Amino acid sequence: MRFALRFALFPARGLPATRLALAAPLLALLYLPAAHGADDLLQVYRDAQANDAQFASARAQLAASQEKLPQGRAGLLPQIAGAVGASRTKVDQSAPVVGDRFLNGNNWALQLTQPLFRWDRWETYKQGELAALAGEVSFSQAQLDLITRTSQAYFDVLASQDNLYLAGAQKKAIAEQLAQAKRNFEVGTATITDANDAQARYDLAISTEIAAQSDLEIKRANLQQITGKPVDELLGLRPAAELPGPMPADVNTWASQAENTNPQVGLARYNLDTAQREYNKARAGHLPTVDLVASYGFNNATGTTTQTVNVASRYNSGQIGVQLNVPIYSGGQIQSRVRETIALADKAASDLEFARRTAAQSARQSYSGVSNGLAQVKALEAAEHSAQSAVESNQLGYEVGVRINIDVLNAEAQLYSTRRDLAKARYDTIMNGLRLKAATGALAEDDVVQINTLLTSVPGSMYRLPERAKLGTAAPASAPAGRRPAPRREAIAGAQAPRS
Repeated sequence: MRFALRFALFPARGLPATRLALAAPLLALLYLPAAHGADDLLQVYRDAQANDAQFASARAQLAASQEKLPQGRAGLLPQIAGAVGASRTKVDQSAPVVGDRFLNGNNWALQLTQPLFRWDRWETYKQGELAALAGEVSFSQAQLDLITRTSQAYFDVLASQDNLYLAGAQKKAIAEQLAQAKRNFEVGTATITDANDAQARYDLAISTEIAAQSDLEIKRANLQQITGKPVDELLGLRPAAELPGPMPADVNTWASQAENTNPQVGLARYNLDTAQREYNKARAGHLPTVDLVASYGFNNATGTTTQTVNVASRYNSGQIGVQLNVPIYSGGQIQSRVRETIALADKAASDLEFARRTAAQSARQSYSGVSNGLAQVKALEAAEHSAQSAVESNQLGYEVGVRINIDVLNAEAQLYSTRRDLAKARYDTIMNGLRLKAATGALAEDDVVQINTLLTSVPGSMYRLPERAKLGTAAPASAPAGRRPAPRREAIAGAQAPRS
């Protein structure tokens, strides 16, 4: 689209002077204020932060994982238990003396247990620390996923908007070519074949436009699933926007950073530390445990016998001591548990290595996607310029009789196909840049803000620009800038060109 701007400012030799006037709406379009109701990427991302169900689930999971630390610490702190009891006892005695006895008892007791040496509980406490840290890493991964999912859904909608607009523009161009072919046939300067070819292309263009409309509805529904809000108009990418490249421009630097700072690598590292702690805890099954135990209690008993003898008693008791427990034999359970934890630790180590390799490979692929995408965008921009020139040349050649109608239709099809590929290449390059930063764990809201500066102030397709006048035809009236409602499916299906 840079060529279109340069063409408007510096028209080529030999072209009609009226072409320059057609570029005025383009310059005005670039400076229009944003339409009311149109959302940009940053606003959509903030809606996703507030309403996305997956992100809300990750936030709740973070709160749950943070409770692992106080749960593990509780095993090292004193445990206090209390007990209260009441009883009534009746004794019928027949030997050596016959008599009856009634006893009423009330008691209460408090017991405090302070672990002095319990290695398994210490390992459980350290595992609680690791679980809380792993929960934070998992939440960081959820934040990265939210940015990439939202951005991908946003640019999917933009790509669908581009496809719908290009399909409509191509249908309009084919309709004009069809009308011209019919006029030429009526005056005897062309055969019926030209009109039939144009009619076939026009029917196919209607089908393409219907498919594009359906795809846009699906893409909008996908974005609505994330944001929880209906999607109407989105701000598109500026045609002349300079896409940012990877900095530093060294794939090995990105891959090395991903191996160390990727959230999945960090999560795998915490899983390995947890597995090693689990191994230490299993080995602690062979070790003795030492607890400080203190208790205090009260006991009150009252009662009588048939000889009216008072048998009441009342006393308080307290004790404190150290309790040592030594495991001797548990049927081989401890040894089996140790072997199990060794195997799980080996698995966690392999998972960590796999996470590192995966992160490095993801960074390399994303880096390649950005660097190759920038080159592809430049190539497609040149291809768009060439395709536009080919359309104009074939239209002129058709009018003077050196080209046939099918040549014009093929050139127009190539132009719109190139424009679709160019738009997709731009969006894919931006997404690969976001994925590259996500692979290193460096993706943040600031990157969304930076991408947001590449958007235009006009909602809709990046190709929603005034059509260039075709040689030999009147220039189409430019539509008013601002929001344009998507074409209704009934209108698309009913827009049939008259057949000869």
